[in-house]
Amino acid sequence: MALGALPEYPWDLMVPYRDRAAAHRDGIVDLSIGSPIDPTPRLVRDALAASTDAHSYPTTVGTTALRRAIVDWFARRRGVEGLETDAVLPTIGSKELVALLPFFLGVGAGDAVVHPRAAYPTYEMGAVFAGADAVASDEPDEWPENTRLVWLNSPGNPDGRVLDVPALRRAVARARELGAVIVGDECYAELGWEAPWEDGAVPSVLDPAVTGGDPRGVLAIYSLSKQSNMAGYRAAFVGGDPALIARLTTARKHAGLMVPAPLQAAMAVALADDAHVQEQKARYRARREQLLPALEDAGFRIDHSEAGLYLWATEGRDAWESIGRLADLGILGGPGHFYGPHFPQHVRLSLTATDERIRQAADRLRATAVR
Repeated sequence: MALGALPEYPWDLMVPYRDRAAAHRDGIVDLSIGSPIDPTPRLVRDALAASTDAHSYPTTVGTTALRRAIVDWFARRRGVEGLETDAVLPTIGSKELVALLPFFLGVGAGDAVVHPRAAYPTYEMGAVFAGADAVASDEPDEWPENTRLVWLNSPGNPDGRVLDVPALRRAVARARELGAVIVGDECYAELGWEAPWEDGAVPSVLDPAVTGGDPRGVLAIYSLSKQSNMAGYRAAFVGGDPALIARLTTARKHAGLMVPAPLQAAMAVALADDAHVQEQKARYRARREQLLPALEDAGFRIDHSEAGLYLWATEGRDAWESIGRLADLGILGGPGHFYGPHFPQHVRLSLTATDERIRQAADRLRATAVR
């Protein structure tokens, strides 16, 4: 796809369904977008407020305090020991990094960027921006010889699929065989629901059991949007191969991409506190425990969804028909068509609605239960 021929933004197609859902007598339940609705923790807001005297330019590489907090978090929460501060880099949210990474790594025409079959659309758009070819594949043996960048997403968006250590190890081995950089997008790693992932043990692509203790060619991305309700802060980071981090740092310096200083202070505080993360996970767990069985009662099958912020559901017909059925119940979801051509009968439903709205959705679905 030529850069001058970018596709329409897919969510614009949802406008008529949003209008249908909004017409419900008890109001819309918007489960279409994974945008947090719960408050940002007080300790994060206090850290931001205390750091507003930011008269100097921040550094692209981030403060020492933030980089140290990222390194400590990788060791404590992800089982990734041995990273130094030169192996991590804060970013302005994760989406800009996903979109720009192929370009920053020198991927271009004639190269392939591999991403999951059920995929966040920005993986493909990043390839388009760089003039490379996007290849949707979950099977390492199928990855073409011209692959230069591989995206993994575990837990997955939209499908909540988790890659275990053997699957990650196989993917890393294949990427190294091809001479490709491999990146784990791990933004939902704290939201594991089913065994063995419910205790936060979702493995990282940087786990020594995956890399053999050698992070060369491997990166992991994480965001504070979901775990800390900091989506509006645009707070994320990348860690891994120090040589790749150095390249990204140089590119971002030239582009003037730097996380504002007050946000860096807030990020460091958020990363050091695990209690608020567990509190937020408990909120999402309670919502999931209401919504999932209600969907099943209404005739949907839930696939994967063992971790992450979404339920990946199908009733065995075209997703747009399911989106229409849900809209008539005042519920807005996202069609599988938005996440590639491979899952045209699935819909994605987010857990990011208030407790009251989730209860409304569950009640409406149960009222249509298949007997």
